[in-house]
Amino acid sequence: MILTRLIISILLLFIFSCNSNKSDEEMEELWSKAQTTGEIINRSGTVFNPALNKDLAMRDAETRLQSGGGLFGKGGGLSLGRILGENSQEKNMSGGVIAMSVNPFLWRAALETIDFMPLSSADQIGGTIITDWYSTSGNEKERCKLNIFITGINLKTENLRVVSFCQEFKNPTWVNKETAKEDNIKIENAILNKAKKLKLQSS
Repeated sequence: MILTRLIISILLLFIFSCNSNKSDEEMEELWSKAQTTGEIINRSGTVFNPALNKDLAMRDAETRLQSGGGLFGKGGGLSLGRILGENSQEKNMSGGVIAMSVNPFLWRAALETIDFMPLSSADQIGGTIITDWYSTSGNEKERCKLNIFITGINLKTENLRVVSFCQEFKNPTWVNKETAKEDNIKIENAILNKAKKLKLQSS
């Protein structure tokens, strides 16, 4: 089942990130060997460090070159500054300050955990992340998408909720499949563990 594979991928990414011994310099050296990709990154002006997250940097770079903006079009795109806010705050149109209503570590952890999936939308103030449909190369007749809701400023389990949707292709249409609540909880736990790790790293 694709949702199970998705959960395994998320857990493997988390384990790998916890146990990676490569320095930033080593990662940058490996990344620089990809000449074509490197040229795209350099021309785009992406704010993401390809040595830390090459897929996210590449997506942002391609969008910038095509649209003149970032992952969400013009205006600078998605950046860690926008994800986390300036001291967990964001300016409104009148120049005032709006306090960030969601936990910055949960927000960042959620984005990093599902960064291999295409994003449909991400609302930092509302704490909502919606992915587009995702299929694995080994099973293109099944697809899943995730809705992630972060509802509070504290790093607590009750402030995070993941809802998954899966479909199976039965020619000529996609048919909805039932998803298990336990699978959603596994993804929530992966995000929570990553958020705790990010908080420890920041202290």
